Amino acid sequence: MTRSRSRQRHARKVAARQRSVRVVIAFALLAAGGTAFLVASRGLPPTSRPPTSALGVPSTAPGPTADLGTASTVALSTRASDASPPLVQTSAEPPSSNAALRARLTPLWRAIQRDAVPTGLTVFFPEGAYVRMKTGEIPDPSSDYVDRLVAFYRLDLGAYRLAIGSDPSRVRLLAVDGNPADAAWIAPGVCENSVGYWHLPGVRLVYSTPAATRSFAVASMISWRGVWYIVHLGPNPRPVDVGTVDQPAVGAGTPGPPGGC
Repeated sequence: MTRSRSRQRHARKVAARQRSVRVVIAFALLAAGGTAFLVASRGLPPTSRPPTSALGVPSTAPGPTADLGTASTVALSTRASDASPPLVQTSAEPPSSNAALRARLTPLWRAIQRDAVPTGLTVFFPEGAYVRMKTGEIPDPSSDYVDRLVAFYRLDLGAYRLAIGSDPSRVRLLAVDGNPADAAWIAPGVCENSVGYWHLPGVRLVYSTPAATRSFAVASMISWRGVWYIVHLGPNPRPVDVGTVDQPAVGAGTPGPPGGC
């Protein structure tokens, strides 16, 4: 698909998203697909499926001269009033040991347990970095970030909160499991991104309830300057445009699968 056609397709999706207003609240578990849904949406976008290029993600790690796209010349500031030196993307791979992942995702667990969206947003991919990655690739990166990525993340946090049960005080995080071998460098130009980054799929949060040990996955984490951030908590794409728990399981489950971007 040409870039022009891709932009036209995305523009149609944005227009459809702006027309869509719906409010439905329900919760169900699809045992066959292993996916739990919290239906609670308002003006959400239609499911965005990855481009064909997502099927051929490079698995080789970048060397010292890794192609970062144009990131090396573009500043990223965390706040409009931030007077600190401008920050740019690097090829540094974030640590992927289970201990490192647990430290990184502890705020996510607290956000799920306490139903605290602001806490969850502290480990979500920064808007400035996302806009930089998508500028020139999609029509309106800022709107896509707010109306699709953050909107789904908020709904997903609610779905994960429901998944752990009605009494979160009796639920305890046991482990955070990932497979470092699944981490892959995504080169510029892949998946409508102008900047390279590391991608780690399917990191699992394992927790205990009074009845059993259970787990679910963080669908997709990507890097910015050597730090992992959540970009999709629930699956992307997803079968229905609602808050969705990725790969819920009884027991610890298996990290991954590899692939994606």
